[in-house]
Amino acid sequence: MSEGRQFEGRRPSDPVSLVVRRRIRPGRETDYEALLSEANELLARLPGHRGTGVIRPAPGEQEYTLLARFESLTSAAAWELSPERAAWLERIAPLVDEHVSFEKQPGLDFWFTPPAAATLRQPPRWKMALLTLAALYPVSVSSSWLFGEALKPWLGHWPMPVRAVPQMVIVVLSMTYLVMPAVTRWAAPWLRGPAR
Repeated sequence: MSEGRQFEGRRPSDPVSLVVRRRIRPGRETDYEALLSEANELLARLPGHRGTGVIRPAPGEQEYTLLARFESLTSAAAWELSPERAAWLERIAPLVDEHVSFEKQPGLDFWFTPPAAATLRQPPRWKMALLTLAALYPVSVSSSWLFGEALKPWLGHWPMPVRAVPQMVIVVLSMTYLVMPAVTRWAAPWLRGPAR
């Protein structure tokens, strides 16, 4: 299947996750694992890369899933069009039996992608929105209090747009690395349940 390079209908600043499923030839798993490690090193050096995950095949199966998260479509495109990736794809070609699928998951869906799920099916969007609002509210209120009251003696003279920058950094980092991983684990049965 073609690993398309189009980002129709999305802004260059939108976050995105690339999800690639490949079926590896029997007996070539060790070689592929070594090249996966190299891909992780290449990605780690790429500006805008926000993490990589690998879902290994179940016993008796050969399908690997590689998940690469990027802060923007622009940084994802930089990886897709890079000579390093092209050279890496050439090296794995003899190991791959089939390219099963190549997907781009837009926006903040990566918050809801389980790190070791058998599939990457997303919960209904209304559930993702509701859970994000519930998690974001206390973080937003707390950061507003912190920057509006607690730090006012030090930051109160800053213009509001400038004061908002460190506040947003704290909100985004807290949501991405602390709050959403914990909340999505806690709410996993509800998120994966029937969409009622």
